[in-house]
Amino acid sequence: MTSAIKAQALTTEILPASSDRSALRRQLRARRRAIAGRTRELAAHRLARLIDRTRWLRPGRSIGIYLAMPEELDTAPLLQLARRRGCTIALPRIVSKRHSRMRFFEFDGRISRGAFGIPAPGGKRGLCARELDIVFMPLVGFDTGGNRIGMGKGFYDRCFAHRIGLRHWRRPLLVGIAYDVQQVASLPAAKHDVPVDAIVTESTVHRIPRSNP
Repeated sequence: MTSAIKAQALTTEILPASSDRSALRRQLRARRRAIAGRTRELAAHRLARLIDRTRWLRPGRSIGIYLAMPEELDTAPLLQLARRRGCTIALPRIVSKRHSRMRFFEFDGRISRGAFGIPAPGGKRGLCARELDIVFMPLVGFDTGGNRIGMGKGFYDRCFAHRIGLRHWRRPLLVGIAYDVQQVASLPAAKHDVPVDAIVTESTVHRIPRSNP
């Protein structure tokens, strides 16, 4: 086995559970950063095709999508697909760094540099969380139970805090986006963590079953 194949085999292993979120986040981000170039491009298009098969992207639906940073799975093909399907697109914008709060704004084609260097929409029409039908959100790590780990600032948790404690679906449907290599065996959930309803990687759609209360 060549060194390149060995490296690829190692990165596809599912990481064990860990209570040290900071260390786990560093490890998962390193895996994510290692994916680049043509591999990253192919993953983005495969993910968009998988989502298209779910029929989540229907005309008239309000869809929240993040604009990917360099190490994140690229959402450009997904955004273009949603627009072709007749969806209303909303992008997140940080409205308070101090209080770690963000809001979604309808995308009008304009992009500016936002807080922390994150691309932000230039639109003026804001949407509250409950107005969105589906939100595609970035993940640093995930397990198949719908637990997730983000960058640690809590923006998405605060934005969708109304979903905490609801075991059956409520708007918006939360869909995490990640590479396969970001999967962890299990993640402990904190009280403030908002679980996702599905996770899509470049190879599969993980739907999280929810039982009625």
